[in-house]
Amino acid sequence: MTSRRVVVVGGGITGLTTAYRLTTLDPSLEITVLESLNRLGGMIRTGKFAGSSVDEGADSFLARIPEATDLCRELGIDNRLISPSVDGATVYSRGKIRRIPDELALGVPTSFFQLARSGIVSLGGAIRAGMDLFKPDDWPGQDESVGDLISRRLGAEVAQRLVDPLIGGINASDTYELSARMATPTIAHVARRNRSLIRGMRSFHDRTRHVSGQPAFHSFAGGMSVLVDRLEAALDTVDLKMSAPAHSISAQGDTYTVHSDAGDISAESIVLACPASTSASSLAGISPNAAELLGRITYASVAVTTVSLRSTDIAHPLEGAGLLIPRPEGMLTTAVTWGHLKWPHWSEDPDRAVLRISSGRHGDDRAMQLDDDELVEALSAELGDLLEISGPILEWKVTRWPNSLPQYPPGHGDRVTAIEATLRRDAPRVFVTGASYRGVGIPACIDQANDAAQAVIDAIGPRE
Repeated sequence: MTSRRVVVVGGGITGLTTAYRLTTLDPSLEITVLESLNRLGGMIRTGKFAGSSVDEGADSFLARIPEATDLCRELGIDNRLISPSVDGATVYSRGKIRRIPDELALGVPTSFFQLARSGIVSLGGAIRAGMDLFKPDDWPGQDESVGDLISRRLGAEVAQRLVDPLIGGINASDTYELSARMATPTIAHVARRNRSLIRGMRSFHDRTRHVSGQPAFHSFAGGMSVLVDRLEAALDTVDLKMSAPAHSISAQGDTYTVHSDAGDISAESIVLACPASTSASSLAGISPNAAELLGRITYASVAVTTVSLRSTDIAHPLEGAGLLIPRPEGMLTTAVTWGHLKWPHWSEDPDRAVLRISSGRHGDDRAMQLDDDELVEALSAELGDLLEISGPILEWKVTRWPNSLPQYPPGHGDRVTAIEATLRRDAPRVFVTGASYRGVGIPACIDQANDAAQAVIDAIGPRE
């Protein structure tokens, strides 16, 4: 039997899952994973802070989307899954921290009265949202932004003060530049199937609510790196090469060669599970048209600042799992997680609060322009006012994620389809997959990885 090699470029959750799925689909494959950093996991990273394991990137994954939970079960770590200790969240709007209504469906309010009582929008804004129940269908007939969809149905206040911090925060995006079809496919689908978005999302909420008490999110007591570590352990037959960035790909006949810091590696198939910018430079020699399309995908940069302070120094009550800051407030802070409440294992000292502060989003690079000391000082000033903090920060840690969150403007789905079609023509056994394309969450990345692995098997055929 002749050996068959597949190279996976990228050692984040998508690349690792792709390699793992390939091993289950065809154990005879020789698989090499190239990771440019000196660690695996991509935006999953767990570090030590105040003596505890604290996530510096993704801190959980959606439980209602099955791909991540299914993978954990397959890896034998589903019994280690935990869920947040608190529910709900708050938002700073119109000069006050306010509780987000419980009756939301993917960020869309389904109860006029709860929305009005919350005070997140003005009474006029709530009335405008309620007009959705009577307005005729006004779909523009094409992929539109999340902000435009919500504004035309529920009004600008709901779009900017409720939906943008909830939905836009996931991608660090401006929802007026975020494709509804790609970023919120359920909302886009419901909007097309129902004249009233409120009624349609209320029906969706009623059908999908967790009547069994199933949590909305999952994580691990040891942090999300538990999943990465378990995947790495399962890849005992895979050649994992770190600190080995790939630079370009060449082709000769039916063989592709990846040129990297680890040397030249020839393979029957290549999976690019890395940022689109990396894929663009790698593909320039064999598919310039795909490279050009990939180069159009843009990214946002974010910073995660973890701080600890005395719980008694925070005068404002901390409700739910955290706080969101809408873009119109103009703050550096975009969101805060009450880490010690959401994940009690983040702080073993009951008198110590651990907060995780997010900053940076598409179109706002202020956080990246400040050094660590300046960033912590600026964030402390904002939180000091919001939470009535009277004491000092005892410990802090800044983790920066430059150019890390891909942006999905309207038309992004068509661009991805064009990239895939171009590769089928120019390099039929080279595939792109991951957060740059069809979803940024961990379950979405795992789903795309599974599809990429199957595409490789379909392309190279069964073993002889």
